[in-house]
Amino acid sequence: MAKLVSNMASTLSGTTLVPGDKSISHRALMLGAVAVGETRIQGLLEGEDVLATAAAMRAMGVDVKKMDNQWIVNGVGLGGLTQPDGPLDMGNSGTAARLLMGLIAGHEISVTLIGDKSLSSRPMKRVMEPLEQMGAVFESENHNAQLPLTIRGRAQPIPISYDLPVASAQVKSAIILAGLSASGITTVVEPHPTRDHTEKMLTALGAEIKICNRADGAREISLNGQPELSAIEITVPGDISSAAFPMVAALVVAGSQITLKNIGLNPLRTGIIDSLKEMGANIKIINHHVHAGEEVGDIVVRQSPLKGIVVPSSRAPSMIDEYPVLAVGAAFATGTTRFEGVGELRVKESDRLAAVEAGLKAAGVVVRSGSDWMEIDGCGDGFVPGQGLVETHLDHRIAMAFLVLGMGAKNPVSIDDGAPIETSFPGFVELMNGLGANIKAL
Repeated sequence: MAKLVSNMASTLSGTTLVPGDKSISHRALMLGAVAVGETRIQGLLEGEDVLATAAAMRAMGVDVKKMDNQWIVNGVGLGGLTQPDGPLDMGNSGTAARLLMGLIAGHEISVTLIGDKSLSSRPMKRVMEPLEQMGAVFESENHNAQLPLTIRGRAQPIPISYDLPVASAQVKSAIILAGLSASGITTVVEPHPTRDHTEKMLTALGAEIKICNRADGAREISLNGQPELSAIEITVPGDISSAAFPMVAALVVAGSQITLKNIGLNPLRTGIIDSLKEMGANIKIINHHVHAGEEVGDIVVRQSPLKGIVVPSSRAPSMIDEYPVLAVGAAFATGTTRFEGVGELRVKESDRLAAVEAGLKAAGVVVRSGSDWMEIDGCGDGFVPGQGLVETHLDHRIAMAFLVLGMGAKNPVSIDDGAPIETSFPGFVELMNGLGANIKAL
């Protein structure tokens, strides 16, 4: 365990890059693996989660290597993945595990997925159910729909039409990835739009995907199966979920102004920016452009007094990973902030609602929560007491969120383990200290 302490920062300033988008990085490796030709990827996130995906692709017969500053994937084509010699260790990555379940379901191979303690406690039934309808067979050691889990796929899955009971980009993507090998049209209906990196990247690779936005707010995605995917060059933008941490830090540390370069601004991922602006944040987007279907730009953030707001449940799909650090911003706001429809946070890398509540209380902040909601009574700018040791529960986002809290609190904030940060944001401490933070090992 790597205990860290975050002390009050005097000011944050500078221009920096954050690591590549984790969601796009996973998909670039997986889709490059089943494309025809050589996919070249620049800006790939080299965190533990994505490296686990790269290792899984190699184990299934794909040549994946890093040369100079880019990653090269020599695709084997649809149906070309081969039987690995042993289990695939997905570490802490729910995205990698769930998307791979879909990809494997479209191959006539049998694969066992394993993970760390945190990942092995996360539910997989929501992915298994539609994939079983497509013909995949699952075996679990404890019959509990958790890892370790063995998947037996089929060369030609059954195309289905599936209504997601809960909006989930991971479940949607798993179905679409399985549908790549199906003869016919696979359709997924999501109650609210979720991140669409899979659809955008597949379209760029040559797949035929139709998207229909319904009057009731639902979104229908249809994939014509068995396309020939052609390799392309992919540049991975900076991860908005990672950018959220220095963004909030700059908002709560007096006198701060930072610029975050080349950040992915997919409209289905920018709920954190919308929420912070509603709270009064001074955030501007410059150099806005589109690359390979993805919106990209630079984010300029200046320290701002924040006010409490209600974050509606409809916004959750566009910022599900950013609630822990938004909760930190809410602690420095004036008034009460309420998160609605956030029950999904209870089944992430940790029970994030419980972890955030415990951490905020340890820092002297008043907070309440229910099964799918949370309320935070802000202390006002510069008045968060801080102090205390926060338990991270092996969750990278909890770890980073409370290090951010320490940057603006009156007293230092410590976390019990900073090691999980490497799963998504390698170099986080060095980057933040380079901007002016004061984070040290205990």
